[in-house]
Amino acid sequence: MKKTITRLSSLSVVALMLFAACDSRHAAQPADSDADTTITEAIADSSVYGIVGEGTAMHTLEVITDVGDTLEFVLADADADVPTVLGGLLAGDRVAVVSHTADGEQVADKVVNITSLLGKWTSIDKSFEIREGGIVESAVKAETNPWTSWKLNNGNIIINSDTFQIDVLGPDSLCLETADGIFAYKRQQ
Repeated sequence: MKKTITRLSSLSVVALMLFAACDSRHAAQPADSDADTTITEAIADSSVYGIVGEGTAMHTLEVITDVGDTLEFVLADADADVPTVLGGLLAGDRVAVVSHTADGEQVADKVVNITSLLGKWTSIDKSFEIREGGIVESAVKAETNPWTSWKLNNGNIIINSDTFQIDVLGPDSLCLETADGIFAYKRQQ
């Protein structure tokens, strides 16, 4: 009888341990919808933020950083398959620059003109305004999941918790890409 009670107790303890282990393992796994957010937050932003300087020319970009340093970047040829500069370059515009060092020079991989990014954008199903300070205001009041915040990270834009690659940023057009597809917007006047 003692052996039976001991065995039942042992089995109960083992069953509880297995149940607890399975339950804690299940709880530690993030939901699929949060997976991109977790990865994005883990990657530090290596972008340089600042204002386009007057020394900017066809193949060089001068940036006066937020801390007051003046940096010069080499720009890729305009004939490149992937545009290096998104949103154009005008002296005084605020930009984010992702770069690498080659042959002792800083080479711009991607330049996002933040001044050009700001403003009202619209598509068939979405209408929103990107404002300074990381604010997004939705013009569609009945929207179930409106965008409320934005930030740049390594040349990509994060709106709420969704990360988008900026494919096109022009005076009147914005194309954002995710694994779900490409989303095109036009500037609203």
